[in-house]
Amino acid sequence: MSEIYFVRHGQASFGSSNYDQLSELGHEQARLLGEYFAERDTRFDHIITGDMVRHRETAEGICVGMGLGEQQFQVYPELNEFDFHSVLRAYTTQFPEHALPEKPVAADFFRRLKKGILLWSTGELQGDLPETWASFEQRLKTFCDTVMQNHVGQRLLVVSSGGAIAMVVRQLLQAPESVMIELNLQTRNTAITHCRFNSRAMRLSSFNNVPHLDRPDRQALITYT
Repeated sequence: MSEIYFVRHGQASFGSSNYDQLSELGHEQARLLGEYFAERDTRFDHIITGDMVRHRETAEGICVGMGLGEQQFQVYPELNEFDFHSVLRAYTTQFPEHALPEKPVAADFFRRLKKGILLWSTGELQGDLPETWASFEQRLKTFCDTVMQNHVGQRLLVVSSGGAIAMVVRQLLQAPESVMIELNLQTRNTAITHCRFNSRAMRLSSFNNVPHLDRPDRQALITYT
């Protein structure tokens, strides 16, 4: 069976000077997901990550929960998140009347980011952006093509980010750009998106599931940042 478990990283350090590291809760989420896999004897032929710190830390936490020793991860920069800081900065520069308040909360951030991504996807966002929407699309397509070429018959764990996973899902569904934006903003930390594939195609099986957190005593552990 050829299948891929895309996992969004655990809760990162939103609001701190360095977002690209897991919070204490993020580490716990990753470990619990690993325990979930271990309880079901779910084993992976390869563990693949982007090259962001939060991806590596999430994969390490999953391995701890699974009771695995130190693992070598395959690293694909194609799985990195788009630079949402640059998108947000470009949006608030282009529309200064929508600048973030002095003490923003998460809702302030995501409301502006959603508008910025939409303009980015249509080529209307101005400013010096490190990546075009088209190049973001292409690198995720390239990754999926690589998987289909090289990993038929294997089960893969792929740790990435919400925007990158949402882009993969959008491509699999052949949905409009706006769908990626909606999927991105609802993807939960350490959520599983499951796909099956062969050498010709990849198909979505499920999206944004958190079975390791879906119980009454863990509802407070479900996060989106």
